[in-house]
Amino acid sequence: MFQKILVANRGEIACRVAATARRMGVKTVAVYSEADAQARHVAACDEAVHIGAPPPRESYLQWQRIIAAAQATGAQAIHPGYGFLSENEEFAQACADAGLVFIGPPAAAIQAMGLKAESKRLMEAAGVPLVPGYHGADQDPALLQREAVRIGFPVLIKASAGGGGKGMRAVYNEDEFQAALASCKREAANSFGDDAVLIERYVQRPRHIEIQVFADSHGNCVYLFERDCSVQRRHQKVLEEAPAPGLNEALRREMGEAAVAAARAVGYVGAGTVEFIVEQRSAEDWRFYFMEMNTRLQVEHPVTEAITGQDLVAWQLRVAAGEPLPLRQDELQRHGHAIEARICAENPEAGFLPATGTLHVLRWPAHVAFERATSAAGVRIDAGVGQGDAISPFYDSMVAKLIVWGEDRAQALQRLDAALRDTHIVGLHTNVAFLRRCAATRSFAEADLDTALIERERAALFEQPGLPLAVAAAAVVAHTLAEEAAGQDADPWSQRDGWRLWGGATRHFELAQGETQHSVLLEHQHRGGLVLTVQGQRQALALRSQSPECHELWLGEGAAQQRFKVHTYKQGEQVSVFCAQGAAVLTEVDVLAHAGEAAQGGGGLTAPMPGKLVALLAQPGQRVTKGQPLAVMEAMKMEHTISAPRDGVVGELCFAVGDQVGDGAALLTLLEGTSHVAA
Repeated sequence: MFQKILVANRGEIACRVAATARRMGVKTVAVYSEADAQARHVAACDEAVHIGAPPPRESYLQWQRIIAAAQATGAQAIHPGYGFLSENEEFAQACADAGLVFIGPPAAAIQAMGLKAESKRLMEAAGVPLVPGYHGADQDPALLQREAVRIGFPVLIKASAGGGGKGMRAVYNEDEFQAALASCKREAANSFGDDAVLIERYVQRPRHIEIQVFADSHGNCVYLFERDCSVQRRHQKVLEEAPAPGLNEALRREMGEAAVAAARAVGYVGAGTVEFIVEQRSAEDWRFYFMEMNTRLQVEHPVTEAITGQDLVAWQLRVAAGEPLPLRQDELQRHGHAIEARICAENPEAGFLPATGTLHVLRWPAHVAFERATSAAGVRIDAGVGQGDAISPFYDSMVAKLIVWGEDRAQALQRLDAALRDTHIVGLHTNVAFLRRCAATRSFAEADLDTALIERERAALFEQPGLPLAVAAAAVVAHTLAEEAAGQDADPWSQRDGWRLWGGATRHFELAQGETQHSVLLEHQHRGGLVLTVQGQRQALALRSQSPECHELWLGEGAAQQRFKVHTYKQGEQVSVFCAQGAAVLTEVDVLAHAGEAAQGGGGLTAPMPGKLVALLAQPGQRVTKGQPLAVMEAMKMEHTISAPRDGVVGELCFAVGDQVGDGAALLTLLEGTSHVAA
């Protein structure tokens, strides 16, 4: 076994590798960019080496610096994690040339499977079913469009060298093809340094089922069952589970054996994932097609660990050290059901735009295991950040992975809901509430799965009312009263509980939710008790606060009374409220502090997040209509199209293509009328 390994990655996977290596008695070396100097993965490793500026191309993709860091620290091997250089055959070969063990497959296997077009030709030769498509080397846009017409719309454009949904677009008609192709090629070049794409028939209502494979250098290869990753947005996974619901044993074995055959065909060694599109034509007629092979450990590997009881990172280290696989195929067993939810810094209500900011509050459920392969705790968290850390625009938007295990799928679903309910994140937008709604949809609860589930369940997932305003307002009141009680003296003259010698007292709270402001009244009655008035509705309020952050509320009286247990966190004027019925963010407006402020009207197009401007689609003097695409920004390794908020005429362009812009920065001005329209 190795004495020391270097982890050529960041975030939760680097923390996970460090934790497993420590349990195995192996020391670890972290690498970090300037943005990650205080990152959790740096503290998790025994040593750390600075490798460059925040952008990945200046740090985590600089493999020469990473190899130099391994040599300087005496590491014998490099674990690439996932993303960045994990599927870069040049890096794998450079490690071997430098006398370092690459904890992954041989460079030749990465090369064979890394280009989607080439891998499909290999699979076709091996007899693995393929989706009809074009996988050729000729990348002439006109040829690609003709191939798309031949295949028949809708088609899927996919970056040949990549994965993770980057450089991928579904195209439904010929008129959209060239714009989608240009966007895919741009994104592929930025993410993988290669803009080649392939075209495939877009299978309707497909399931995305992948097989975890593992091979050693002694000729052994096994599959560790399957994962269903069908719940996706923008071709990126949201929820993953194992085993795949509804998959019968015969098909499971057939897919597993096909995956092993694919791995053997390229002389594979280490952990890999063979991904299949599965078309369910009827209850009995399921057909699978090879999609791609990821020549690395996958983000969703914890669900496989949970149902098998195996530590796949430990398997990686042992295989890379030359040991045989720990188990044969007939020795592998699965037990129970596991689900993983990817918690990301993004705003689902705004088209899943990535979010940046500081994690002022990061509270996980009680009784969780951190970065452990075992399922004993039922709930596991893999996180690369802690409270107080910042989510920057330079890297992936994932905050953490929440993994639950149960004896069956029903128990796993219950644990997932409870764990998401008890996850409190304050400081930026996240998808926690969306994940909870997603798991509660009829489609997911009943395992009616396909990659269009989110679109099909839009009514249940988006623009939901959330926590009732009366409950959220009562929670803000409870927080304020608890803060006041904690900060006052014991003598009766310092009390701020509204007591009067005769008569009651009324307090006014100005609360804003989004763009709407509400006047809330709290009455301290003469004979004791509280009455809360929200949106003209008066109801009795009783409360008990354990701290300024934890409260029990009772709203109403008699049989109509409802009890709520809430948590509140205040940052400035903003109060975040969490309870079993949902979450809300309110602003407790200080009227005096905002006196004299005037509303400012918008005059153009602003950046919805920090990032890089990669395209401007309009020129000064051009008339545009509401919804028309005007600019394209790249943030967190994905492209985002920004459209006109209203009709108008483009005035000044405030930035040039290639500029880095901040959140809320004006990209261009948008004039009223037609007086400046170009001839």
